[in-house]
Amino acid sequence: MAKLGKRTRAAREAFAGKDLISVEDAVALIKANSTVKFDETVEIAMNLGVDPRHADQMVRGVVSLPNGTGKTVRVAVFARGPKADEATAAGADIVGAEDLMETIQSGKIEFDRCIATPDMMPLVGRLGKILGPRNLMPNPKVGTVTMDVKTAVEAAKGGEVQFKVEKAGVIHAGVGKASFDAAKLAENIRAFVDAVSRARPTGAKGAYLKKVSLSSTMGPGVSVDLASASTK
Repeated sequence: MAKLGKRTRAAREAFAGKDLISVEDAVALIKANSTVKFDETVEIAMNLGVDPRHADQMVRGVVSLPNGTGKTVRVAVFARGPKADEATAAGADIVGAEDLMETIQSGKIEFDRCIATPDMMPLVGRLGKILGPRNLMPNPKVGTVTMDVKTAVEAAKGGEVQFKVEKAGVIHAGVGKASFDAAKLAENIRAFVDAVSRARPTGAKGAYLKKVSLSSTMGPGVSVDLASASTK
């Protein structure tokens, strides 16, 4: 077994015995033990009572975190003509059509969010096997297939987070940075949990929210009290 470093041992000792604590206590614990040389992302993991193999139990959606993510998001937009100009003016990092498709097909994916106007979807559809597994495929359900390119780009740049349940019934996302004010992190966390709660699918039976855990990029995780994690 690999020998644990001093920082890792200290963090694990600090987290030992902590379970089902409040969001505020979890945030304080994470911030106090974020001692690496970069600004760690605070990450949330939610275990849901769903089986996403069934269409009526799929969970996906989008939420605008009130205090942003702290992350610089690179946005690609599939559009032509005036809509391409609109995307560029709104701050999109990459704008194109066939040329953008060819760049992606070559394996060059230098963006975190992909937006498309509806007329571009026959073209974008050819990239499903590339963009789909990376959760980058534009989808009207989360507002990334739209004629309102300006709003979509600005939302992506301003702290909007997409979420989609994985095969094991878990949702992962970044909800801020360790350098954020503790109260702002807590507000982001509750906004995210509430958004996932609202996205409960019709096929979900029994307990929907089973577990909520928080961690930093390099740190251990801690489970939080479900009542504390929600504003409801």
